[in-house]
Amino acid sequence: MKRMTSLAALAAFALSGTAYADTLLIDRVERAEELPRPEQGLTMAQVRARYGEPRAELSPAGGGSHHQPLINRWQYNGYIVYFERDKVIYSVPDRTTAYEQGPKPLD
Repeated sequence: MKRMTSLAALAAFALSGTAYADTLLIDRVERAEELPRPEQGLTMAQVRARYGEPRAELSPAGGGSHHQPLINRWQYNGYIVYFERDKVIYSVPDRTTAYEQGPKPLD
């Protein structure tokens, strides 16, 4: 019985940590929505003109074919911009801890 109580306490502790991390991610994403980031449909040239040079241009993903378009990723301070070919498809905040889902910061 003592072992089951210990396991239940450990499980509750583990779940509470996950819920806490999820809450932090949600709060941080909501705050990030207020920051100016490239919007969907902008070209790479427009992003460079409005937001400056990225901190890094990450390795492209995808095959570049019609079925698997080339996805480029640019790292800015606090977010990553995803391009399908040369157009923005998403701009997402970096994750700040290992418990969050999403792109890791480069640092």
